[in-house]
Amino acid sequence: MSRTPLPGIGMRYDLTTREQQRLSVVAHRDGGRTISAYRSDDPDACALSLRLSSGEAAALVDALLPTHQSPNLLHTTDLGLVAERIEVAGSSHWNGRVLGDTRLRTETGTSVVAVLRRADAIPSPAPDFRLAGGDTLIVIGTREGVESAAAILGRE
Repeated sequence: MSRTPLPGIGMRYDLTTREQQRLSVVAHRDGGRTISAYRSDDPDACALSLRLSSGEAAALVDALLPTHQSPNLLHTTDLGLVAERIEVAGSSHWNGRVLGDTRLRTETGTSVVAVLRRADAIPSPAPDFRLAGGDTLIVIGTREGVESAAAILGRE
């Protein structure tokens, strides 16, 4: 799966299945999603495009998840929260600085619940955790808070 930032819109995710079918999902900043499927004979021609509200997208995700998932898992959308991955670019202002310097919690009300670095996951990073280009932060908060966090972390 590949990711492409769409400034002012959100993020686009592209996937090619084992059967060589191309799909894309645009994750809009308002929480909605657009799912598109492309024709196999013309990969630039869209055969289907569906716009889903954030609630509809969450319902679709629930339908795609295994039925054996734990009932103790929280669905953040039910609580008015979102969890998103935000990548720290190599050219980022925050590359080499500590997480606390970002003031994400103070400025946005969001929490960084984990950092993904190469093949490692660092849960609950402390404020003195040093960020590096290529890190992916798992951030949870309100939609507005997560968008603000993405703007702060996107600073170059």
